[in-house]
Amino acid sequence: MEELKKKIREVPDFPKPGILFYDLTTLLKDKDGLRSVIDILTEKYKGLGIEKVVGIESRGFIVGPGVAYNLGAGFVPVRKKGKLPAEKITVTYDLEYGQDVLEMHKDAIEPGQRVLIVDDLIATGGTAAATVRMVRQLNGEVTGLAFIVELEFLNGREKLDGYEVFSILRY
Repeated sequence: MEELKKKIREVPDFPKPGILFYDLTTLLKDKDGLRSVIDILTEKYKGLGIEKVVGIESRGFIVGPGVAYNLGAGFVPVRKKGKLPAEKITVTYDLEYGQDVLEMHKDAIEPGQRVLIVDDLIATGGTAAATVRMVRQLNGEVTGLAFIVELEFLNGREKLDGYEVFSILRY
């Protein structure tokens, strides 16, 4: 895991002073790093009957389809407001300084389908919790939530109490 951490660029004072930003693009551009991440997530969830992998905009779109392909599952994008063309469900959630909106197609998940939610990073957990709410609204079964990086000091997994949360790397 330390090898994967070495592939992540740390950018101080981004997006504002005092924040240390973990830039996963340097991990994802590395063929071995990308392969490792997808392989680790696939291995973790293989054999659990995952039917849909839900990827959260935007880096969940990079890793999610590879994991879905390996698991023999479909891929469902969760988008920011106004990006999906067909009938959708919407959830509003709180940010540190305001609110945001996520959307998913209303026909993306069938009742009872086993769903894995994937994103690049979990910080405060708000985006992941909002995605769980949408999957549950469609009567999907959240089998787990998987992340490449977890910023443990922000306690994001507390918003996901009752769900299995897996992160490859922790800071």
